[in-house]
Amino acid sequence: MVKAADGRALAVETVGDPRGRPVFLLHGTPGSRVGPHPRTSVLYRLGIRLVSFDRPGYGDSARLPGRRVSAAAADVRTIADELGIDRFAVLGRSGGGPHALACAALLPDRVTRVALLVSLAPRNAAGLDWYGGMTPSNVRAYREAERGHDQIAASMRFRSEQIKADPVRLLKGLRPELPPTDREVVADTGLRRMLQSNYREAFRHGADGWIDDVLAFTADWGFKVQDIAVPSWLWHGADDQFSPVEHSRWLADRIPGAALYLEPGAAHFGAFRVMTTALSWAAG
Repeated sequence: MVKAADGRALAVETVGDPRGRPVFLLHGTPGSRVGPHPRTSVLYRLGIRLVSFDRPGYGDSARLPGRRVSAAAADVRTIADELGIDRFAVLGRSGGGPHALACAALLPDRVTRVALLVSLAPRNAAGLDWYGGMTPSNVRAYREAERGHDQIAASMRFRSEQIKADPVRLLKGLRPELPPTDREVVADTGLRRMLQSNYREAFRHGADGWIDDVLAFTADWGFKVQDIAVPSWLWHGADDQFSPVEHSRWLADRIPGAALYLEPGAAHFGAFRVMTTALSWAAG
């Protein structure tokens, strides 16, 4: 456990080679520090020290009411200082993508590289149809968030209690909206077990992290992606409907020097299959 400057508790986990190149993994939405990642043996082979933490309101990390996406940078800096890490890479998957971008933009003296898997773009992204191609359940949640906290809090708290009691429920609920490639990915027994642990931990103390993530995505992020000056690598499944592929196209067009890889036939959960590649690139 690490304490933030304001006294908040941040739940942190490190795996892999303790002497390896440090990479912060920023989990998805909803998610936690125990979310899916490559096996420890793979991390050792790659020479990576993987650091993950519960964003405020998830798992054992105390809530930060009204947090913006930019707040992740200060928490990552605090954790890095506590662990004695000077320079590090960041990898963000899905809802972790915007938070990884915050680190790259606001910690240019600390972040070496940033990798994004199926990330969202800012809600105020000029020229982007933010809801275009997005699955109906996400559209409903984000539109409710744009109307304020009270619009989404009750429904998300109810859902979180159901998911905590039966983590498979979230995957079952998503199934009608999953393309065949995503159904194949989440059918893997090992991955499903990791996702179940991930969701159970995410909602250990309630839905605040989930609520605050969604509110943060639909508000001003507190930084501009055009200010990112570190090497940037983006991957997106072309059939993704949860974070539509045009979000990564928009980001790649505006982050100086960013490399974008679009995989035909892959979708949102295909990001798990390329996480090892992304970590290897991020670690440099």
